[in-house]
Amino acid sequence: MVKVLEIGFYSSIQDFGRFGYQQYGVPVSGVMDRKAAAFANSLLGNNEDEAVLELTMLGPTLQFNVNTCIALSGANMSAKLNNTEIYNNSLIAVNSGDVLSFGKLKSGFRSYLAVWGGFNAETVMKSKSMYPNITKSSRLFKNDELTISASSFASQNKYSKIRYDESYLNSPILKVYKGPEFENLSNIEKNKLISTRFTISNNHSRMGYQLQESFYNNLAEIITGPVIPGTVQLTPSGKLIILMRDSQTTGGYPRVLQLSEASINNLAQKYTGKSILFKLMLQDII
Repeated sequence: MVKVLEIGFYSSIQDFGRFGYQQYGVPVSGVMDRKAAAFANSLLGNNEDEAVLELTMLGPTLQFNVNTCIALSGANMSAKLNNTEIYNNSLIAVNSGDVLSFGKLKSGFRSYLAVWGGFNAETVMKSKSMYPNITKSSRLFKNDELTISASSFASQNKYSKIRYDESYLNSPILKVYKGPEFENLSNIEKNKLISTRFTISNNHSRMGYQLQESFYNNLAEIITGPVIPGTVQLTPSGKLIILMRDSQTTGGYPRVLQLSEASINNLAQKYTGKSILFKLMLQDII
């Protein structure tokens, strides 16, 4: 068991999400940065989509009441075990009674805590991902108790570290493909969309990221159509909204671009004031 002593900013249990229920309006959800979550799980020998804790901006304080092993990946939140600094992308032995805490955010925005065997949480529609009105809770709260399995090799106090490319945490480049309504833009608008360096506004969450700069257009709203994580919508006011893991499943705004899976991971590590630049893949701008 793991007890939540302090909640941090926003922490939740996530796996790779729910699939096959979008026709009922159920979001995919799941970890915002699949690359980081999968890597933390791989260090422990877990399946890459095993349930982890997703920590946003400021991590919680957790007390472990079993012997286990953990791994952290993604954002660097100055993690400490019993007030001793520990490092991302390492296999770390934890003993019953140990306390894991976090401090200053040094890089990225979301960190992933994996435990041996994964977090045991309620499974709804084949996923343990927390989401409002789908699971009993959408986030962790103080004094919550999380069930995990004990690990027989934790007491051996072995540590391993694997090289991990963290360059994407700071890269402004988001690789994208043309969306269904991309060709409705004028040639000037297409080039502006790809050449402009946009800024993350303070309106961002697991549902979507709104960009700060306005992008003038005269596109009409479309008949409501399907959207998925990574869809870039262009509103009538000229604002760009990039849908993320908890996004709705349909929308009525023109879908001008679609982020690659790697770029969704990249964007998940950005916060207010960070800049991004779209890079169109496979096809050239006219």
